[in-house]
Amino acid sequence: MKTLISSDNIWALWAFITGWAAFSIYLEQKYDWASKVSGMIIALVGALLFSNLNIIPTESVVYDNVWTYAVPLAITLLLYQCNVSKICNESGSILILFLISSVGTMIGATIGYIALNDHIPSLGHLAGVMTGTYIGGSVNLAAIASSFDIASEVISAAVVSDNLLMALYFFVLIAIPSMTLFRKLFDHPHIKEVESMDIKEGETPASSYWSAKEISLKDIALSVGSAFIIVAISSNLATYLSNNIPTSNIFLKITNTLLGNQYLIITTLTMTCATLKPDFFGKLGGAQEIGTFLIYLFFVVIGAPASIVSIFFKSPLLLVFCLIIVSSNMIVTFLGAKMFKFNLEDAILASNACIGGPTTAAAMAVSKSWSKLIAPIMLIGTLGYVIGNYCGILIGNLFT
Repeated sequence: MKTLISSDNIWALWAFITGWAAFSIYLEQKYDWASKVSGMIIALVGALLFSNLNIIPTESVVYDNVWTYAVPLAITLLLYQCNVSKICNESGSILILFLISSVGTMIGATIGYIALNDHIPSLGHLAGVMTGTYIGGSVNLAAIASSFDIASEVISAAVVSDNLLMALYFFVLIAIPSMTLFRKLFDHPHIKEVESMDIKEGETPASSYWSAKEISLKDIALSVGSAFIIVAISSNLATYLSNNIPTSNIFLKITNTLLGNQYLIITTLTMTCATLKPDFFGKLGGAQEIGTFLIYLFFVVIGAPASIVSIFFKSPLLLVFCLIIVSSNMIVTFLGAKMFKFNLEDAILASNACIGGPTTAAAMAVSKSWSKLIAPIMLIGTLGYVIGNYCGILIGNLFT
């Protein structure tokens, strides 16, 4: 479909993505309502509306470039202050909740299959695909889809449904910390910490958190340069390990999947650097700011592919199927958090990591200023790539 900015108008698309991200940050730091909604959601929902109004395309090489280059660099920069010795004591509850959340996804896929099997073609295999997608994120979709013989148009519809539900669900998760009911039901220490910050008159929590800091040209040079080096090493190392580790048994397959994933290598290498050299990486000015801006570009991009018209006219029941899975994931996750007395922030990020993957969960932690949870959710969310593949293939084979 023709759009005001065509998919091959590279500079115009980059101008839109960076401009809308910048405007979202401006609104978040200027107005209380925007700070409560968060700039991240403004960026995502705005892109969703612009794409459905045919102003920007739903697909473009520019979006691919954001995924390929901006996201790994953002993750690297945001982990510079993550000393692993301080994290080990903080990630246990999120790991348990992530596993509970994964069970919620599998329950939802089972309920959805039973309810809609007679109405959606190839739903057995699709149940497997969406199980993997809603445990490890969209990265798992292509991997599991290739394991089953599913028509390309069905997969395309599944991708659109996934993007739309993911965007809407992120809006729900972002709103939950502001809801009185959830604050009464769960402890929320990270939210209290952010809200306890001294906010001057005329400022928002976001503008107070991102107040001006002393940043030198050397800081920017070392931050960006080292991030590129770490990503380059991680990417090449992951490719080498993926190509050379055999997959002749289950143990080797798991090892290949883990060590062949660039995000896990990036996380591990960056945190190793931050732990061994905290005085260098932890004090680089501008790393957090640049990384956060790159994450905003990511949220603009994930909002763009969700075509509302395509879903409601071509495959509305597939949207319902995805809604059942996401709803089940949310219900089981928050019930598990209440049962085991975990924090509200842990539940939000664990569910986010299942539905959207570690990058979206880390981005949400960044947008909420829950800095202590960024590295733990990145590590645990990355395990979803492995868990999701096996759970998805299991469900897909079980229902066919």
